[in-house]
Amino acid sequence: MSKLVHVSGKRKMAVARATVKEGKGVIRINGKLLENYNPEVLRLSLMEPLLLAGDVAKKVDVKINVHGGGISAQTAASRLALARGLVEFTGSKKLKKTFFDYDRNLLVADVRRNEPHKPNDSKPRAKRQKSYR
Repeated sequence: MSKLVHVSGKRKMAVARATVKEGKGVIRINGKLLENYNPEVLRLSLMEPLLLAGDVAKKVDVKINVHGGGISAQTAASRLALARGLVEFTGSKKLKKTFFDYDRNLLVADVRRNEPHKPNDSKPRAKRQKSYR
């Protein structure tokens, strides 16, 4: 039986779930091949973990399901899930260190979220001051 790894990645409201298994290097995002993922800038950022992993990327098939958020957040969540999946599939400390040295956000989620709106005001800022005069 071949090895199967399930991982997830989050960014803002986007959640990506990746399944990594032995294969021929086919990467699909929501059923679309990585080569058909647009815009190109986001496709290139998605390919970074694959380029850093080298030969490992050619020996695995990755299926990513992503939903929520905008296209940039979905790409960042997918990138995180892809990198985590490759590290967990190989179990390599060297690959993990390579990802960390290149960009920490490949393995660690960016936990920033929107600030809630304040009462009696339509903005998520500090409460308005009152002068009493």
